[in-house]
Amino acid sequence: MSSIKLIEILQAFDRVQQNSRKIFQKTAADNNLSMPQLVILMKIAPRRKMTQKELAKESYIPKSTLSQAIDGLVLADLIHRHPVEDNRREMQLILSEKGKEFFEKIWLREGSIHHGFELALQTFTEKQRDDFLHSLEKIALFLEKEMTEKGE
Repeated sequence: MSSIKLIEILQAFDRVQQNSRKIFQKTAADNNLSMPQLVILMKIAPRRKMTQKELAKESYIPKSTLSQAIDGLVLADLIHRHPVEDNRREMQLILSEKGKEFFEKIWLREGSIHHGFELALQTFTEKQRDDFLHSLEKIALFLEKEMTEKGE
């Protein structure tokens, strides 16, 4: 691959990331959430529950920021926090019914990150979407493997 093509691909990734971040920030602000709180809801909502330890590992949110964001979501009754039965030091985070409804409202709102990606992907054929997803997964797995091999 030529250096120019690689630069074009990296610049395209950067543009997607920059625009996604802007939309993500607006989605959080429009819903009176911090960015970490929206990340937490996006991680928990599809599963309905996960441990705080799993969340920290998947979100890369610093521990103090994560705790503060979780506290705000618990106070807003969007998630519940309970000790894990067989490990009292570990906390289970569970999406509340209010949290489920809130997340679904955000998901469907025009101008949200979800809505933007959905509209963009609707311009693809089904095969293009499948190929795109396959390519992204392949890149993600390769980069994860590289990071693991380097001990990071």
